[in-house]
Amino acid sequence: MDGFNERVHAYIPAKYYHYLKEYFGERGKRAFLHAVQYYGTQRGRRMAQRAIRDGVELTQENYNYYGEWINTEEIKREGIENRAELTPDGVMKISSCPWYTQFQDMNSREAGALYCKDLDASISRGFNPFLGYEVEKTLHEGEYCIHHLRSGNIGEGAKRGKNPESLRPFAYHCAHIYYAFKEVTEAIFLREGVKVSEKVLEDFQKDYGEEMTDAIVKYRNVNFNVCD
Repeated sequence: MDGFNERVHAYIPAKYYHYLKEYFGERGKRAFLHAVQYYGTQRGRRMAQRAIRDGVELTQENYNYYGEWINTEEIKREGIENRAELTPDGVMKISSCPWYTQFQDMNSREAGALYCKDLDASISRGFNPFLGYEVEKTLHEGEYCIHHLRSGNIGEGAKRGKNPESLRPFAYHCAHIYYAFKEVTEAIFLREGVKVSEKVLEDFQKDYGEEMTDAIVKYRNVNFNVCD
């Protein structure tokens, strides 16, 4: 096991939020939300590219099929994997989520609320902006995280599971979110932004070690806008 999982993935935006807010206040919070949207749409575009390559339409069913991750065994053993139910009118209610748990454990509820409110909608916009994916409420606000489409069933085709060829390891996902947030932070805040991304990586190394840090840095030249 390489140590990367959903908790590690959530750790990175939580750290970015901490430093962005500390250094830049409200501007930092706006930059954080922009980074969430940038990161999410990149993921959605990769999913769309694979779907188009395979000759299929950019429907909600294929959005569900071309997702890039599944819960890790480590998170399942911990009992905090994603648990969702679909209502008869096609609304998804999520009662358990490792990202929520990690944000809570880091006392990063504010970061988690912003991240969770916009991430999935951003991924969907990157895949197909006309699907109308909306997150009505997150676990940071209540008993469930509630996702729905403006028109249609959000869980369409979900029983098919995920396309195995689309899945990427969490080392990839952790590197992607680190570098997406780094790009946005440094574009907005220039040299002061560089200090933020360096602090996040320093903290990551303290908490997860040199080997996992090196694994992230190995992805520094990857173009996360395009699928492989």
